[in-house]
Amino acid sequence: MTPFTFPNARPVWEAGKETEKNRSLLFRALLVPSANGEKTVLSCTGHTKFQIFINGAFFAEGPARTAHGFHRVSVYELDALLTNKTNIVSFLVAGYNVNSFSLTDQPSFFCAEISRGETCLYATGGEREFETAAFDYRIKKAARYSYQRPFTEGYVFDAGYDLFMTDPGFQAKPVPLEVTGDGNFITRDVYYCDYPHCRAETLIATGSVAPAEEKGSFSDRSIDNAGVTLGGFQRTDLEYAPADEVLAFRHTVKDRAARPAFPVALPPDGFAVWDFGRIRSGFLRVTVTPGQDTVIYAVFNQKLKNGDETPDPGQDACENVIKWVLQGGRSYDLVAFEPYTFRVVELFALYAPVLVTNVSVFEERCPDRALTNLKRFDDPALQKVYDAGVATFCQNATDIFMDCPSRERAGWLCDAFFTGRSEWALTGRNVIERAFLENFLLPESFRDIPEGMLPMCYPSDHNDGGYIPNWAMWYALELKEHYERTGEYDLVDEAEEKLYMLCKYFERFENADGLLQKLEGWVFVEWSKANDFVQDVNYPSNMLYAAFLDAVGGLYNDAGLKAKAAKLRSVIREKAFDGTFFVDNALLDETGAAVPTENRTETCQYYAFFTGVADPEKDRALFDRMMGEFGPGRDPAKTLPEIHPANAFVGNFLRLELLRRTGRSEQLKKEIVSFFLPMAEDTGTLWENMTDFASCCHGFASAVTDFLS
Repeated sequence: MTPFTFPNARPVWEAGKETEKNRSLLFRALLVPSANGEKTVLSCTGHTKFQIFINGAFFAEGPARTAHGFHRVSVYELDALLTNKTNIVSFLVAGYNVNSFSLTDQPSFFCAEISRGETCLYATGGEREFETAAFDYRIKKAARYSYQRPFTEGYVFDAGYDLFMTDPGFQAKPVPLEVTGDGNFITRDVYYCDYPHCRAETLIATGSVAPAEEKGSFSDRSIDNAGVTLGGFQRTDLEYAPADEVLAFRHTVKDRAARPAFPVALPPDGFAVWDFGRIRSGFLRVTVTPGQDTVIYAVFNQKLKNGDETPDPGQDACENVIKWVLQGGRSYDLVAFEPYTFRVVELFALYAPVLVTNVSVFEERCPDRALTNLKRFDDPALQKVYDAGVATFCQNATDIFMDCPSRERAGWLCDAFFTGRSEWALTGRNVIERAFLENFLLPESFRDIPEGMLPMCYPSDHNDGGYIPNWAMWYALELKEHYERTGEYDLVDEAEEKLYMLCKYFERFENADGLLQKLEGWVFVEWSKANDFVQDVNYPSNMLYAAFLDAVGGLYNDAGLKAKAAKLRSVIREKAFDGTFFVDNALLDETGAAVPTENRTETCQYYAFFTGVADPEKDRALFDRMMGEFGPGRDPAKTLPEIHPANAFVGNFLRLELLRRTGRSEQLKKEIVSFFLPMAEDTGTLWENMTDFASCCHGFASAVTDFLS
């Protein structure tokens, strides 16, 4: 962590509204080009999010996410972009003030400074304040996008909605600001994203919409049975629930022929669907000219599923909709404020004809300049899978490592263990991983979860007290690998107190054999049958516990912890191995003794070898059987049906790791193609599961690039 000091700027927000939900403001500076070659430098941060526009054109978004009480500062040189006589640098800033998995819930503010040489041109809270305006066009009382992310986007625009960002002479009513206190500012320390502009490739369907006889409804996980929302607005107070609005219409497809994407003349109550060719993540952009006042919905999905001809507005438990209410008589260039993930996008317009001249995306991704270690393969199938892994990495490695760029955009432990390997394989560095790991170390403590526990994902808020004890163990495994790759020990030093507190937390659950018993929280092994066997004594969790203790012992030269790990491995072998396979769990009998069950999963076997409980040489019969009879070619109904199959996360990836460790490179390549080629051909990305259920662009899956390096 490196502190950052603003020479003149202080954090500000609209007076009295720093904790108001879903409030947006505009800031702008008017700049002439530098006359003497001095650099024009912008430094900025804020909470919750902001977008930067130069002369009305999208430039970047921020800030880079970090821990509660800390704020990473982005710094840009602007001179190459100041091409007009008078240039407008504008900022659209949203303060959400709501809990989520993707952002921290903290009061709103914006802090920015523009300097040229030694001269301060603009500074929030300074002598020359930015011009301000309220951005009242966004529908405020909106449903959440998902259980894990903040609010959906809906807008009511008049014909002059963008003048503040495009017309230097436009005068807006200023917003009264107040200084919100001095922030704990630190340097950005991660790459500045690329935002390549990509247009939809093909128009794939057109048709019409009409009111549905039976309206559908979106099942919103963020609203409980009493109608109380998870941190957002009450259901009865909502002004906007986008999926419900779209589901009130039925679609009739009239033409399915693929043809050039633009221009498209939508008739009143008409729709069109575009295909981007593969999954992309970023800020949706549409350019439309309505003949009269209209309402336009953009509906987007990762892919069309289950025979759908148009995108499902509620797919994957997300409200994949943006709404714009527009006045007729002008062209609108509309850019989404939040990044989304999609391959297909539908626009439909009500009441009026609309000319569509663009459907595109400003992709948000790890910059190409960072990808210095890309590989080429003679095998086209292997190359296609590798390229899908690279695309998956880039969409999930921005300011932090994310599980997915869609439903959650969350910095999950365990996922990040694998993505950290990808970053090293693709870039030769661990810049993003360092910031990711550091975020967990910055706060003194974490609210809403037990003392000593680490959040399952971060930066985030878990008001319901949710946590995954297993994922906290993965932090130590990732930190150990990060140190071994980079040689950077300072993070290890900073993590010592938290890791020993975590050790102390787990001691409360050790039984007489030293095994963790009746762990609390969401005990998670993987997305498969293995997660049905997590109590009372879960052996994969204990296998991971042994690896965790070994990692902490190694990081701090603690012989006691390493000895404890060795003993634990021995006990697990004694208790869990039935002579053929490792069983998944033991249940307590009436005397309190832990009695092993007959529950056995493929994933449990992989955990045993991955964590050192089993050994490929000492346990040759089991290992050879695993590698010969399990894997992508297995039909669980015919081969060992009593052993429940693994899923992608994490069983199949542990399998691939074991193939690599034992030098089975040809089998590794064949299985990678077998597992992942269908994904790569379908979406150009790699998925959370072995089917297209849930995320079809999941960060951990980019680890195939590491396996192929």
